[in-house]
Amino acid sequence: MTSNWLTHSLVFLGAAVIAVPLARALGLGAIIGYLGAGIAIGPFGLRLVDDPDTTLHFAEFGVVLMLFLVGLELEPRRLWALRRPIFGAGSAQLLACAAALGGAAVLAGVPWRWAVVAALGLALSSTAVSLQVMGERNLLPTRSGQSGFAILLFQDVAAIPILALLPLLGRKGEASGNPWADAAEALGVVVAIVLVGRLLLRHGLRWVAASRTPEVFTAASLGLVVGIAALMQAVGLSMALGAFLGGVLLAESEYKRALETDVEPFKGLLLGLFFMAVGMSIDFAALRQHPWIVAALLLGFMALKALVLALLARRLDLPAVERPVWVLLLAQGGEFAFVVFQQATQAGVFRDEVGSVLTGAVALSMLLTPLLLVALDRWIAPRLAAAKGAAAPAPEHPLDEPQDAPVILCGYGRYGQIVGRLLYASGHKVTILEHDADQVAVMRRFGFRVFYGDATRLDLLRTAGAEQARVIVVAVDDVDQSLEIVDLAQAHFPQAQLVVRARNVQHHYALRERGVVHIERETFESALASGRSVLALMGHEPHRAWQLAMRFRRFNHAIVERTWPHRQDTRKLVALAKQGSQQLEELFAQERADRAQRPGSGGWDNGARP
Repeated sequence: MTSNWLTHSLVFLGAAVIAVPLARALGLGAIIGYLGAGIAIGPFGLRLVDDPDTTLHFAEFGVVLMLFLVGLELEPRRLWALRRPIFGAGSAQLLACAAALGGAAVLAGVPWRWAVVAALGLALSSTAVSLQVMGERNLLPTRSGQSGFAILLFQDVAAIPILALLPLLGRKGEASGNPWADAAEALGVVVAIVLVGRLLLRHGLRWVAASRTPEVFTAASLGLVVGIAALMQAVGLSMALGAFLGGVLLAESEYKRALETDVEPFKGLLLGLFFMAVGMSIDFAALRQHPWIVAALLLGFMALKALVLALLARRLDLPAVERPVWVLLLAQGGEFAFVVFQQATQAGVFRDEVGSVLTGAVALSMLLTPLLLVALDRWIAPRLAAAKGAAAPAPEHPLDEPQDAPVILCGYGRYGQIVGRLLYASGHKVTILEHDADQVAVMRRFGFRVFYGDATRLDLLRTAGAEQARVIVVAVDDVDQSLEIVDLAQAHFPQAQLVVRARNVQHHYALRERGVVHIERETFESALASGRSVLALMGHEPHRAWQLAMRFRRFNHAIVERTWPHRQDTRKLVALAKQGSQQLEELFAQERADRAQRPGSGGWDNGARP
């Protein structure tokens, strides 16, 4: 048993190490690599692993961890603000797609029970693929990303009625128990998770953190997610939905970042294993028996869903440049369809052969979607961008001329706008990259030369003229993306000076680690100006208030430089910070004493008017 487990582990790891870099080198993305690796080692490939179902059930935990991390980024008030997109756009997508697919199936002569279950299963979309792609493309903060996430979340909620419906439609419905009692039990578990989470989770994590044992906190983090997922599965609900609720409940806690750090590596590994298991689970024997049926089913359900989603995207008024990716991601089948079709087969709704064909079509759609995204990026998106004037440079401003792009500004939100407007007013040409299509459209109306795109993409930076740029300004809001852009610029555009916005001191430390010199903390200067105003209002002369603020500024920068080599040692960091604060207070106190003793000072204490 141990030997078999070790062999399978080696096979999975080896296949991933070979297939994923190869797929990325070909420009196909990591998901295609994982799916291809699964097909290669599965029962219809080299047969190195012959139990894809067990692997798939285990690897689904990767999706669970992903939803937990998404929940950590979504505080309860933000989730409440999304209630209309979740139940509005979510219900519209699911019902419209299910109605279109079910109607088409009935017209094709499919029995109505089969049509209902197949339509509901095929109407669902892949949370794993969609969120992975939206995260890679930085689409989650955009309007299309938010609506897509709301729809995916509603689909997890819809798991309750869909699974409750299956026994009623099957031949074994009489022995399935009371669906109302099952629904009440499920609702009770959800309420219990919310109440316990609000009352006990923080106290429990605080107790574990007090042990000062990192590996125990990691175990507690994973145990928390596993426990919630097991509870949800016990009452027939989506494990991912339970993990998402747990994440939301901890989104405002002081342990949010620690939980993210501990869970993130496991999520990445298990998601890769999940995609490999999907590739392994494709039943090529059933596909070979009915190739034309599978092909027609695959193309038919994706085309119908794409048509419904395109109409819904217009109704939701999503930015035109973001619609193709949004439609394509939601048009594919989803991992929850595997559960629906498996349960439908067990309940006697349809035969095993029908379930295999439907499951194969869904798996093929998940395999096909990343390939279609590559085609979309290479051939369709550039034409749309050129037509809309958002994602591609205008002909009168070619981005590949060195003199036309001496400065590249990544991010044009509230911070980047100030930098950009100052440079424009000073007569400097700036190429601005912004990932929010709405922001791009607004800024273009004001006459600013803003282009749609994700600055973490190397090809986009090259197109923007980064190889000739003298300065690259990194003003994006997200810390991880900021560091990724810095790494790309240092590796590929060493001639460009970097000027980087830092969200906080930890971000500043990470930038100093990379050798960045020109760093500005985003709120430091404005807070310093506010403090100077308070000093003036308290009676200090304006020039004296300015002197104190500038002295504090220099001292603070010196403290940050002094502490950053010890950023990993919390005890040393706190000690140095306290020492610095004490030195600053003593310095200012000595200055006040000196001023009080000077002739003509009037004995003013602390520089304020009596």
